Amino acid sequence: MTKKHDSDVEFIQALAELLAANDLTELEVMRDYGDNDSLNVRVSRATEAPVHIAAPVAAAPVAAAPAAAAAPAAAAPAAAPAAAEDPASHPGAVTSPMVGTVYLAPEPGASAFASVGTQVSEGQTLLIIEAMKTMNQIPAPKSGTVKRILVEDGGAVEFGSPLVIIE
Repeated sequence: MTKKHDSDVEFIQALAELLAANDLTELEVMRDYGDNDSLNVRVSRATEAPVHIAAPVAAAPVAAAPAAAAAPAAAAPAAAPAAAEDPASHPGAVTSPMVGTVYLAPEPGASAFASVGTQVSEGQTLLIIEAMKTMNQIPAPKSGTVKRILVEDGGAVEFGSPLVIIE
């Protein structure tokens, strides 16, 4: 049995302010008044998870960044071919089966499972995606050569994001 207390609305508003002030996505509290009287509150806000996809090494040198800012008209034609070459549509693209954090090596400081130019066989681990504190090995769907690695070590990925291209 739960009855309304005058301070409940103020309490919920304070929780919402706490959520925003500390940049939290969810907060859950149970307030017990005694004698089978309690208040369960869950305050959450939807946020978009950032997607980190590493740019190809030959895409644009860092020194060219100021020149690109000075001449945006010159940078626009260069961006058009990159958009036309969508890695997700490549026939050898390996896509993420889940949302999580990508690790290219089995542990920090260890050598990567695969790098550009590496020959891989079907079923060989390409990388790990951590989801809900579980390390999930992502196997190569076919044998071939790793042509591109499209993610950064420690970066976040979404379901369906291209990870690696194997040819």
